[in-house]
Amino acid sequence: MYFYAARQPILDRNKELYAYELLFRDGLENAFPDIDGDEATSRMVEGSQFTFGLDDFLGDKPGFINFTLDTLIKKYPSMLPKEQVVVEILETIQPGKRLLAECQALKEKGYVIALDDYIHQPVWRHFYPFIDIIKIDFRSTSTDTINQIKAAIADFSHIKLLAEKVETNEEFQLAMDLGFSYFQGYFFSKPEMMQSKALSPAQMTLAELLYETSKSDMDLNKITQVFQRDVHLSYKLLRYSNSAIFKRRAEIETIKQALVVLGQVELKKFLSLLFTAQISSDKPAELMRMSMTRARFAEGLAQLHGKVDTDKAFLTGLMSLMDAILDEPIDSVMSKLPLAKEIKEALIEKKGTLADYIKLIQFYETAQWHEASTAINALQLANDKVPDAYHTAVQWANEQMKALGD
Repeated sequence: MYFYAARQPILDRNKELYAYELLFRDGLENAFPDIDGDEATSRMVEGSQFTFGLDDFLGDKPGFINFTLDTLIKKYPSMLPKEQVVVEILETIQPGKRLLAECQALKEKGYVIALDDYIHQPVWRHFYPFIDIIKIDFRSTSTDTINQIKAAIADFSHIKLLAEKVETNEEFQLAMDLGFSYFQGYFFSKPEMMQSKALSPAQMTLAELLYETSKSDMDLNKITQVFQRDVHLSYKLLRYSNSAIFKRRAEIETIKQALVVLGQVELKKFLSLLFTAQISSDKPAELMRMSMTRARFAEGLAQLHGKVDTDKAFLTGLMSLMDAILDEPIDSVMSKLPLAKEIKEALIEKKGTLADYIKLIQFYETAQWHEASTAINALQLANDKVPDAYHTAVQWANEQMKALGD
């Protein structure tokens, strides 16, 4: 039995990461929407205890996990730390005395409780003292209904509203105007407007370094000179090469030493990450984390596949959200960067094996398990290895965010 899970970010009004929702299915082959909720929750709790640590998926953020009435009665939430979990009550549970008693008990223990896909009924008023978050499907709920819900909870100022399925910046702005506190969906990964954005001198320096390190015969002296022209870049390099990721015994003291110790493969990754971080500095940090996860996941898929250069796969994953980061069409972005033809074809024309990797990654991000299974079979990848590649990518991205931080 393999463990399959994905995570979806939940952002606050400042587009900063508030939490993740953890999404579970019992294997790729059996991933149908009518999977038994009790088993899904049981597997999620079991997996978080024995298969992977919640920290691997969540970092220092809480995780929303769905619970059925049966799993609530069996006290499954108490197996998870109250600081790490938001108890999400499935929309299929009818409000009743047993559910009310469980909510009251959880609240007394300090757990945060959310109502999933909330459908407004007067009976829910009995639950409001114990509910912290109400999740509303933003695309299927009218503005009039949202205003009715706001009026119903007006006496309970502790309750926050969370908008689900927010996919565009326009929807995000509307949800903001309606008073929502949290937002779930990939609106932050979609361009807010189409415009051309010039690269700064520092970004052009990084683009130059990306080009130099892509050569088969890398000129170490020339690359060292480029680093030495930029104090901030040199600091980042030394800080990164001295980070706990590499577990070095001796500290690195010079630019050239750092370049030699990192080696060409790690240097290319570092430059790619730093380039993405610089141009996404005014974007939600989760967009950068998502780019990093995609990069490592694509690299892992290439390793499993054995038919595509892993460096190209890594860079393709990292660049796959560049249109959202720069707020301009992907073909315009690609015209500015010295990238391999295969990468540009994958991202612009959606053609080739690299494009297939990106499609699979997107299926994973949105927990479309059936489509993911089809993509895995088409690529002839080992079904049991892909979840590990994803989990590794998530953990690695969390580590990189810490290493690249100021």
